[in-house]
Amino acid sequence: MAPANQIQLARNNIVALLEKSKAQITMALPKHLTADRLCRIAVTEMSKNPKLFECNPTSVLASIITSAQMGWEVGIDGQAYLVPYNDKKRGMICQLIPGWKGYVDLISRAGRSSVWTGAVRKGDEFDYSLGSSPKLEHRPGDDDNGNFTYAYAVGWVNGAQWPVIEVWSRAKVINHLHKYNKVGDRHYALANENNLEMYGRKVALLQVMKYMPKSVEVREQFGRATDLDYRAESGLQSLTLSNSGVVDVDYVDASEPQDEPEQTQTGKPNLADTVRQKTGQQTQTAPADQPAEEELF
Repeated sequence: MAPANQIQLARNNIVALLEKSKAQITMALPKHLTADRLCRIAVTEMSKNPKLFECNPTSVLASIITSAQMGWEVGIDGQAYLVPYNDKKRGMICQLIPGWKGYVDLISRAGRSSVWTGAVRKGDEFDYSLGSSPKLEHRPGDDDNGNFTYAYAVGWVNGAQWPVIEVWSRAKVINHLHKYNKVGDRHYALANENNLEMYGRKVALLQVMKYMPKSVEVREQFGRATDLDYRAESGLQSLTLSNSGVVDVDYVDASEPQDEPEQTQTGKPNLADTVRQKTGQQTQTAPADQPAEEELF
């Protein structure tokens, strides 16, 4: 947790920003979220992650408002996360990262299908098959803290005879991360093992969600969520508040040179180093305007 004086300073900054732009911010808020609750959420999340204190306060508020407009609340049940991102041109900004539970919530709202995801660890009983009669069986073992070996997602359309199944090995998840990561070691999935697992589960889930029916509203929200993910993946996400109270996305010029990955100062191997050693790959910052070989999600 952050020191009390740092929390108080952040609270003062957030309150000052709210008072200065209260009319615009209120216009952007959904009915269930008041300006006071917005302030409490901001301070709570910033106290959990002290790096958020260094972020532009407007980007923190814009991220919380965007999450609320999606029907999510950051810090609640893993639906969405506030992640500090150090951009050498824009300084410290807050990025909104949809969690896999946020995507599950979107599908649940449509009421026409259900989706879920899981992670397999060493010692688990796990078997699956695809083709014309897909099935998946997973019996977790006793090790809840080991590294995941597979991430999977299952979707079932109401009334369908067979489920839609997607299974990704740990190696496939890491290869996907290396292929699309444009921000080097600063990618949130490389912060720790839990983040990498959540990333793998989300990527598998997104493949399944392509085949799930969606209402017009959910389809729009789904597109907005995947855009947030893509721009965070590319280091291009920057949420701000406009004068009309609408949350805008600043589209960073992708033709500009991308920042070099930051070096760790501890001298100890981190998850990014471990991933590269095991795969024999280098974390690269490919040009953001380079066309992808396949769909990101």
